[in-house]
Amino acid sequence: MKAKNIEESFFKILMIISAFIVVGSFFLIVGTIVVKGAPAMSWDLITKVPSGGFFLGGEGGVLNAIIGSFYIAAGSSLLALFISLPVVIYINAYLPKRSWLGNLTRMGYDVLFGIPSIVYGAFGFTLMMYLGMRASLLGGIIAVTLLVIPIMIRTMDEVIRTVPNELYEATFSLGATRLETAWVILKQVAPGIMTAILLAFGRGIGDVASVMFTAGFSDNIPTSMQDPTATLPLAIFNQLSSPYEDVRSKAYASALILTIFVLIISVLARMLSKRFSKNKV
Repeated sequence: MKAKNIEESFFKILMIISAFIVVGSFFLIVGTIVVKGAPAMSWDLITKVPSGGFFLGGEGGVLNAIIGSFYIAAGSSLLALFISLPVVIYINAYLPKRSWLGNLTRMGYDVLFGIPSIVYGAFGFTLMMYLGMRASLLGGIIAVTLLVIPIMIRTMDEVIRTVPNELYEATFSLGATRLETAWVILKQVAPGIMTAILLAFGRGIGDVASVMFTAGFSDNIPTSMQDPTATLPLAIFNQLSSPYEDVRSKAYASALILTIFVLIISVLARMLSKRFSKNKV
């Protein structure tokens, strides 16, 4: 009995320590960014594009990177949704539950989920060279789309698989086709799908490796798909590489902006996830 109590106490202490490490790491990272970034935060940094020599201590801001990040994250999330949703509908509404094709598809996106983003960037760059494209907003969207497709498919698939079989059987018994059944299921899991979109958006807006070779970099706001575009992660990288302390302090301010965006997306995703749990049949 004493051995069991000792074992229980040991693992309880281990879990508490682990929880404190995770929570402490979160506050340490965010706190460091806030402490170093807040003094350099200004209205000009958010609302202006870089002027000449910005990365050498010049005037201006990172508006080009903010808008570029939103363009790439929004474009890639939308494109990934159009690709991912048919896949998820097919493997859940059209294939048998234990279909070998469904299992193979799930294994495929699990493998893709674990591939480093730099590999997607390299593949996107190779594809662009083959198609005769240059580094541009379109190239960045394509690379990030490849990156977030496994995230979106996996999240939506896990959500749809929680729908009870009784709902499928009820719709079939009423004479619904598989496509009509799929629409009923999608309405049931709509908050979960929105969560998947937000998670993909958050992954896309914060990634640097996939856009390093494909999006290029520009001090201007892109006006077409063929224009090179800056992103916040790339702007942070360039600012931290500067020999000037003032520019490096702006890197932390840019990181603070990016962190705020990601935190907002994470909170919205958790709120939608809770709503899905309440509405689940």
